[in-house]
Order: sequence, then C-alpha cells, then structure tokens
Amino acid sequence: MKKIIIYSYIKCSTCRKALKWLDQKGFVYQLIEIVKETPSAKYLNLALKEYSSEKRKIFNTRGKSFKSIDIDIQDSSNEEIIRLLSSDGKLIKRPFLVYEEKNIILGFNETEYNNTLYTI
Repeated sequence: MKKIIIYSYIKCSTCRKALKWLDQKGFVYQLIEIVKETPSAKYLNLALKEYSSEKRKIFNTRGKSFKSIDIDIQDSSNEEIIRLLSSDGKLIKRPFLVYEEKNIILGFNETEYNNTLYTI
C-alpha cells in the first residue's frame, strides 16, 4: 500500500471533495488538520522544488491570511517561504497531498489525482 498523507481544512469545500474522491476510490490515507499541524519543512521543500517556477501556487492566495501579508513570493528565499508557511496553515494551498514521501499535489483536480495516484 502506497503512503498518502493529506493536509486538509474542515471548512474547505475543495478539501472535502478530495477526501470524498479518495474515499470513493478506496485509498487509505493519513488525514492531518492543516491549521493545527502544518506540513513539515521536508514536505514544504518538496512543494517548493516541484513548483519552483511558480512558488505562488503553494500559497492559498484567495484566503484572508494571504491577503494580510505583504510579500514578493518570487523574490523570497525558500527558507523565508517555509518559515512563513509553517507559521500559518491557512497560507498553504489545500488540500496539500503527499504521496510516497516524495511527491506533492496541491489543490484538487480529479484528473491530476487519477493520473498521479494510480501510477504510484
């Protein structure tokens, strides 16, 4: 069985859709409340690596937390970004799915979940 960790926020409708999809497809996963426990620096670094040309995609840019900060994401160092994301789970794009400890999927797109999770 492949290891899946999903960081979610209970009030997030997109997170609920992702969890419903995982349940319907029979995937076993570890669910973590992103506001109570942000992804580890290791996972945030993986996300930064995967989205290095579009660091903004790691952020929940529609949320109040993001709108309250003044930051130039592209000019910020990875260390600064990780420190910021670790300080407030609501800043992080969700759901934040980690599979096999080495890959990240941000948000929920059924096609991406199908293409990625069925190949692991």
